[in-house]
Amino acid sequence: MLVAFHSRNFRLFYIGQAISLIGTSMTQVATSWLVYRLTDSAWLLGLVGFASQIPTLVLIPLGGIVADRWNRQQILLVAQILGMLRSLALAWLALSGSINVWQIAFLGVLLGAINAFDIPTRQAFVPETVGKENLGNAFAVYSSLVSVTTMLGPAIAGILIAVLGAGLCFLIDSISYIAVIIALLAIRLAPKGAIASQRKPLEELKASFKYAIGFLPIRTVLIGSFLVCCVWGFYLALGPIFAKEILQGGSNTFGFLMTASSLGTLVGGIYLSKQKNVSQLGKVLAFGIGFLGLSLIIFALSRVLWLSLLSLLAAGFGFILQIITGRTLLQSLVTDENRGQITGLYVMTSTGAVPIGNLIGGALASYIGAANSVILAASVCVVGSFLFMQQVSSFRDLVRQKVHN
Repeated sequence: MLVAFHSRNFRLFYIGQAISLIGTSMTQVATSWLVYRLTDSAWLLGLVGFASQIPTLVLIPLGGIVADRWNRQQILLVAQILGMLRSLALAWLALSGSINVWQIAFLGVLLGAINAFDIPTRQAFVPETVGKENLGNAFAVYSSLVSVTTMLGPAIAGILIAVLGAGLCFLIDSISYIAVIIALLAIRLAPKGAIASQRKPLEELKASFKYAIGFLPIRTVLIGSFLVCCVWGFYLALGPIFAKEILQGGSNTFGFLMTASSLGTLVGGIYLSKQKNVSQLGKVLAFGIGFLGLSLIIFALSRVLWLSLLSLLAAGFGFILQIITGRTLLQSLVTDENRGQITGLYVMTSTGAVPIGNLIGGALASYIGAANSVILAASVCVVGSFLFMQQVSSFRDLVRQKVHN
């Protein structure tokens, strides 16, 4: 289960990310709670979530091209330093008591722009630290790390917000960036020249998009990722409303809800770390989409904390099944020459789908309520799962041919 840790570079990358991601997840919870406390508005809650991630959706194609043309390790260093400065600014505004929702939105836009280059580069960088033979295990282990940190971070943030306020969470996040910066400086990779290309960036992007849409396995991964991440965006945007209005709780309740979903993703990551047959992952992908939808429907109908926590644990399990299988399939099917660009398209349809879910979820909740909005979105996941399951046989055959070639 831990074969990826045989690589020194992967161990360093993993440890640095482990520390940094705890701070990141604390900031996510603190930001959502602070916006809702300042505005008491579902619409603004969704709008701020949209603003913080829409630059990722717009700029991610450029980020993928940059990841293929320049040194990925150096790109990540620059992105982490900029992220640290952004978190410091957020902490200063919150601790000084001068923060408002528009400042949060602006700094969210800045974070989204940074992530447009950081996320595709980071995912394309993982194969360089571990090697293709252990790639599936590396992504499963890394996703388990994300699950643990997003489980610990919200729980810690819920307590800190209640006692000391959101500003301290932002300050801890800025400090946590130091760990991943040190790890990146310590990683040693074999020298590799930049990939020369005779085509213009727009032509490269067009070719990558044509390939991704024309090849069934990659197309299925992209569509499935967009669907589950968009629906997940509903839950992320409306979580504070479920915690405060429906379950009659506070910031600690919101933290527990986020922790429960993260625990589910941890269980899913551990399960997938044992899976070795790439060609069989299509069925897992389709199952994860449907399981997520059913679990979120139960969550939306629940009015007691214990059932909400259990349903979110199940939802996190279904969500991560789709995410890890999608990433593993993608990185197994692409070459290093277009890895960054195809990864950029994947991030555009996954991470970029979250702000769309934030915006639609916030708008719908203003008219039909948070619970009905989540039920509607989750039902689309269930229908999508049935449609994807019908393509599993063709999907499996194409993946087997591609991997063996």
